Amino acid sequence: MTDRAATGAAGEAAAAAWYEAHGYQVLERNWRRREGELDLIVRSGRTVVFCEVKTRTSDRFGTGAEAVTEPKQRRIRRLAARWFAELTPAAGRRALTARFDVVTVDGGEVCVIEGAF
Repeated sequence: MTDRAATGAAGEAAAAAWYEAHGYQVLERNWRRREGELDLIVRSGRTVVFCEVKTRTSDRFGTGAEAVTEPKQRRIRRLAARWFAELTPAAGRRALTARFDVVTVDGGEVCVIEGAF
């Protein structure tokens, strides 16, 4: 594993731990399909949260939140729709709502931006 991959994995683990500590159930980590990947999918009650996790060791290339651009947001929304579509039964999907969070991890500090887009 490269340093960059290890840093990303550590950030995703920290984000998952934050959500669990706040009463969320982790449903998926690194859910992959041909079109891309969802870093973290968690649930609290009827709300399913699709989380884009950005881990930074410095702000030299901007903040993690700034890296979640419009095209990336569109891709995450499409992947979330596919995740919902793969759920069975369909009646269960209708009872759920979606939220899109951005989680930044900087120096081990987790910052969750709920409903970021």
